Amino acid sequence: MMGEFEAIRPYNDAEVPAVLQRLLSDDAFLGTLVRFRFPRLAGPFGWLLRPLVAHLLAREAKGIRSVNELQDRIEPYVDRTIEHATDGVSYSGVENLQPGRPYLFIANHRDIVMDPAFVNYSLYHARHPTPRIAIGDNLLQKPFVSDLMRLNKSFIVHRSITARREKLAAYQTLSAYINHSIRNDGQSIWIAQAEGRAKDGDDRTDSAILKMFHMSRKGEPFAEMVRELHLIPVSISYEYDPCDQAKARELQIREATGEYTKAPGEDDASIALGITGYKGRVQIHFGRELTGEFSDAKQLAAELDRQILGNYRLFPVHYLAYEMSTQRDPALAVPSAASLFKGEELLRAQAEWNRRLAACPEEQRPFLIMQYANPVLNQYRLKQAEAAA
Repeated sequence: MMGEFEAIRPYNDAEVPAVLQRLLSDDAFLGTLVRFRFPRLAGPFGWLLRPLVAHLLAREAKGIRSVNELQDRIEPYVDRTIEHATDGVSYSGVENLQPGRPYLFIANHRDIVMDPAFVNYSLYHARHPTPRIAIGDNLLQKPFVSDLMRLNKSFIVHRSITARREKLAAYQTLSAYINHSIRNDGQSIWIAQAEGRAKDGDDRTDSAILKMFHMSRKGEPFAEMVRELHLIPVSISYEYDPCDQAKARELQIREATGEYTKAPGEDDASIALGITGYKGRVQIHFGRELTGEFSDAKQLAAELDRQILGNYRLFPVHYLAYEMSTQRDPALAVPSAASLFKGEELLRAQAEWNRRLAACPEEQRPFLIMQYANPVLNQYRLKQAEAAA
């Protein structure tokens, strides 16, 4: 059975030592580490630092024989990176998870690497197994990136295929792999609710992804597939998005010209900024398992959206942005930031928000405001709909 997943699956325990050895002799990987660790010295002394970094890594990797051992070993570094770039990570809703049950975690998508990293962080610290992570092949330009991700329980989503028949076959394999992982291997999966990040802050589940889950189970009712996969909606809330300026620029150019072409290396820059950039506070919320009788993808998407948007944590900056937004809706009765937050917290948020606005070119500002205002709009629309129901 695993043969059909050969091209996309994560590495298994038996493969770990060989892949680690391959990474230790990969020049591109060592060069990237040197640039990250010693940015000033990387140019003139890169040739000297590479063997040193390889030696330190070999010492660090000694005796690692399984994926779990690898995750245990790198966890302190991940924690340090996470804690260095945030004002604290909190998580809630883990009581909704039953020990020993594999889940399909479906989350909103703001950051390429950090979304699944924060979900992993929360589950690891709550003593739940970490999931296998869906990652687009557009991010795996270099072989070492693919090795690193597959070592860390990532499986590959072939996004760059354009031919219709091949695309269909790739989705069929992906569907079969996700079902196999949860039903046969008892291993959880993390996947984003839509392809690509929600650059405008409007988190919506793409029903095409939900239909894909069912592609390899066409013989069984849609509702049965939903029950068997144990779907958990996950809300990932960032106080500040390190890539907000870049997203505003892209949205503005797209609106003005009708298209946006990424520059070479732009994804790499987004990944680096997303990992190291300041995020303020971060909150991860695990919603309730979807157990209703869902007859189609549209119904399922609506419930995922209800939980993901409803459990999104709104910080002072979201209300400050909403107050400036042209999309304000008087019918929603959204309270002001000043009425909800007090003293130091509010002052800090105002200063940070003003700093971000000042750094943003005027024509791009409406798109920066939109990113932070949309979660408010979505949550209060939801409240209004529930009150009317």
